[in-house]
Parts: sequence; C-alpha cells; structure tokens
Amino acid sequence: MTGTSASPAPSPFRLAYVPGATPAKWVRIWRERYPDVPLELVPVAAEDAAELLRRGDADAGLVRGPVDRTYFSAIPLYTETTVVIVPKDHLVTAADEVTAADLADEIVQHPLDDVLDWECPPGRPAFERPATTADAIELVAAGVGLLVVPQSLARLHHRRDLTYRTVTDVPRSGIVLAWPEERTTDRVDDFIGVVRGRTVNSTRGRACPEQDREHAGRDRDGRDRAQQGRARTSAGSKGGASRAKPTGGAKPSGGAKRAGKQGAGGKRKPRKRS
Repeated sequence: MTGTSASPAPSPFRLAYVPGATPAKWVRIWRERYPDVPLELVPVAAEDAAELLRRGDADAGLVRGPVDRTYFSAIPLYTETTVVIVPKDHLVTAADEVTAADLADEIVQHPLDDVLDWECPPGRPAFERPATTADAIELVAAGVGLLVVPQSLARLHHRRDLTYRTVTDVPRSGIVLAWPEERTTDRVDDFIGVVRGRTVNSTRGRACPEQDREHAGRDRDGRDRAQQGRARTSAGSKGGASRAKPTGGAKPSGGAKRAGKQGAGGKRKPRKRS
C-alpha cells in the first residue's frame, strides 16, 4: 500500500545578530508562538552584518545602527550605555561614572572593529590599533591602556581582573532590527510583531492556523453572548416603557376627567329627585 507523502518542513527564519545583541527573549517568544517554524540564529561581526543581509544569508538581523535606509528597513530597539574598561585597581574605579576629559591622559585603545561613531576618540592613541575588541581587551588586561565600548561588549568580554565605569559624554551605540526593504516577507512581519510585543490575535500580527481558529471561536462566542445580552436589555426596556406612567405633562383637571367620561359613555344620566 502506498503511503501519503509527508508535507515538506517549513524553511527556517534566519536571524542574524552582532556581538552584544541579546535575542534570547524574542527567540523564546517566537518558538512559543510559531513552534512549527524553526528560528535559526546567525552570528555575524558588526562590520559584516549589512553585507550578510544583502546577500540573503539571513532574513533579518539585530545589528548596530545606523544602517543604510535607502536599502534597509529598520526598527530601533534600544540604545546602550557606553563604558570604559579598566583594570580593577585603576584610579577610574574610584568614581561611578567619568567623562571623556577624565581619560585625557590615558592611552585608550581604538580597535579596527570599533562600533562607536567617534569624531575624536578620547585619551591618547596607542602606537598601533588592535584588530578586534577582543584583542583590545587583552591589552587592557596586560596594563596597556583602557578601552571604551558599549556596555554589552564589556559584559561579553568580562574578565575577573577587569571592570568598567560609565562614560557620560561620548557617543552611544544602538541596536536595531534591520532587513532588506524589498524582502519584507510574512515571516519578517511575524518577527516584527514579536519584538513590538503584538499579541497573536493582533490585527497586524499573524498567528498559526490553530491559534487563528481558537481565537475565532472565542470571538464568535463573545459576539453571541453580547447579542443575547443586548436582546434581553432591549426586551426589558420595551416592557418597562409600556408600564411607565406618562411624564412631563400636567395632571388633567376635574372638568377634563368628567368630559372624558361623557365622551366615553355617551349622555349623562339624570340625577334622581328625592
């Protein structure tokens, strides 16, 4: 006996993310809401993210802004605090936050993959720029300068011998959800709904078929109950109106009452004489 062929598995939704971005919450919501559509995470260096999305190697990405808005659509998600990474025994640790001027006499590493949009980096430049943020971290741990980065990168490269402090007056880096505008697919719109907090039965959100049917049934039940309630209210209003006394007019006078009786019963009967 020939068996029926199984339907092909849906292609995964591919989400790129740069170092420091934290997609875990949205991935969890996606997997709860769309269990039949796998979500594939694609790690990418910040400087390579735009090209990866252009090639179509991911459907959307959590990338560092700004992005080329002539090609990409983008939704800002959050902006990070900027911090300076220092050895734990450095003088900077005496304060909770510092300014760029406080770093003026320090060597500050400026790696080639730096994600902050500097007009002029703080401090004194190192003799040579390290290739990556990870390399710059190693230099700071060796006592060669400091490093200014978004807070998420400081946490990503955490070391026991290093700490960080907020820098208040320097550029900040933001994470955006970006995708090629010409490839705004249904799945991209689904993920937009996830990051924007839409519910499964939102007018712009797209739910699974089973969820669609479940919510449609609930809506029907709700409409039926509402219609029954309106019908009972309407019937009660009509009955009350028929029993209500007329309002707003003056009471009829005694003459008017007698005239009404005559009109209803014809001529008045003569009074009996004693």
